[in-house]
Amino acid sequence: MAGAETIRIVTEELAPYNYTEKGVLTGFSTEIVQAILKDIKIEGKFQSMPWARAYESAINNENVLIYSIGRTPQREKLFKWVGAIAPASNYLFAYAGHDIKIRQLADAKKYQTGSVNTDIGEQFLESQGFVKGKNLQSSVKYQLNYEKLKLGRIDLWVMNEMAAYHLVRQSGDDPAKTLVKVYKLDLSENGYFLAFGQKTSDKLVNRFRQGMENIKKNGTFDTIKKKWTSAEIN
Repeated sequence: MAGAETIRIVTEELAPYNYTEKGVLTGFSTEIVQAILKDIKIEGKFQSMPWARAYESAINNENVLIYSIGRTPQREKLFKWVGAIAPASNYLFAYAGHDIKIRQLADAKKYQTGSVNTDIGEQFLESQGFVKGKNLQSSVKYQLNYEKLKLGRIDLWVMNEMAAYHLVRQSGDDPAKTLVKVYKLDLSENGYFLAFGQKTSDKLVNRFRQGMENIKKNGTFDTIKKKWTSAEIN
C-alpha cells in the first residue's frame, strides 16, 4: 500500500519455520509475521541471511525485527521480546547405527558436534564449555551439518526436532530411520520468538505485541500453527 510504514525484517534459512521456496520467503514463522503485519498495517521488507548476520543486524539497528529466535538468559537483555511464535524441541542427534550414549551433557564433549554460527544451540554448548575447533564444528547452513553427520565427519548434530525432520525429508531420507535423539536440550522456553534490538522504540514493539495478541484472539495464529505442525512431526 502506497505510503505505508515499512520496517526491516531479518531471518535465516531454517525450514519449515522460515525458508525460501521458488524465490519467495515462506514457512510457519514467516506466515505468523505476515499476519501480524497485516493486522497492524505495517509493511515488512523481509531478508533471509546467515544467522550471525541477522542477529547482529537486529542488535545494532533500530526497527529491525528478527525471527525465529530462541529466548535464552544470554540473549534476554539484548532484545525486546514480542512473543513466542513457534514450538521448538532441541536435541543432540546421532546418525542411526552409531552407538553413542550420553547420560549427561559433559559426555558429549568427547565427540564432534555440528552447529551453526551464533545460533541458539551453538551459544548454549559454548556456555557449557564446548569449544569451536575442538569439539564444535560451526557451519553457516543447517543442511551442511546433516551432510556431515551422514558422512561421519561429525558425531552429533545440535538441532531442533521439527527443522531437523524437515531437512532430512528434503534430502530424501526418512528421519525415523536416520536420526537418533541422544540427548534433549532445554534451550529456549516456549520455543521461537519475534524480537527487536534494544534500539527500537517500545511504541513499535508494543504495536507488534498487540498484533500478536489480535491474531491469537481471532484464530489466525492457531490456523497457521495447525497447517504447519500437522505436516512436520509424525
